[in-house]
Amino acid sequence: MKKRLLFLLFTILLSFNNSQETMFSFYGDKISIENISDFEKVKQLAQIQTTVETKIEGEIISSCPKKGCWMNVKTGQDTILVRFKDYSFFVPKEGLEKKKVVMRGVAKMDTISVEMLRHYAEDAKLSIEEINKINEPDYSISFLADGVIIKK
Repeated sequence: MKKRLLFLLFTILLSFNNSQETMFSFYGDKISIENISDFEKVKQLAQIQTTVETKIEGEIISSCPKKGCWMNVKTGQDTILVRFKDYSFFVPKEGLEKKKVVMRGVAKMDTISVEMLRHYAEDAKLSIEEINKINEPDYSISFLADGVIIKK
């Protein structure tokens, strides 16, 4: 009887863990969906400090269609560029639009050069005309993630 009860308990715990795995996709370091910071507070801190270690959430607008090496994520009123620490992991190249995401890493004010902006535009398969219109660097918050959770 005890063996059956233990087996039943083990089966329930295993199925709960599997159901969580099927609800989310994990990339990079394994992180949790708890203790998420308010992005507006992170944005204010990033303007004062060099970097802010944090966990934030948002909605994916797009990912790099070439390798999956970056994402544009809507966080409140802002759209931020998310890259992945040391290029140690990538996300899917397509099908992420409008999915919820939780990311842990470092936020900072960043200047993205015209050359890099054009590179991202090429990755996103923008037209030559659109790429050539990029002639000023972008000064905004960027995020270097070490772990990402995407809700399926």
